[in-house]
Amino acid sequence: MLNILSILLGLFSLFLAFFAFLPFLGWGNWLILPFALVGLALGAMSSRNAGRNLNLVVIVIGVVRLLLGGGIF
Repeated sequence: MLNILSILLGLFSLFLAFFAFLPFLGWGNWLILPFALVGLALGAMSSRNAGRNLNLVVIVIGVVRLLLGGGIF
């Protein structure tokens, strides 16, 4: 059950991450990262790895986009 919730949060975050790639919407990554972190925590508590891995990919995408857009430094 936790894996399913993790996957749903990961898919929701990934869907929002596509919009955050548009110019002037990079600030949306700051909203996406907390959802992906919660999904990562749920995936870590699960016995399966799919949800955890999906959320890790979303987190990496969000952090790279923030680095490229100058949102972290």
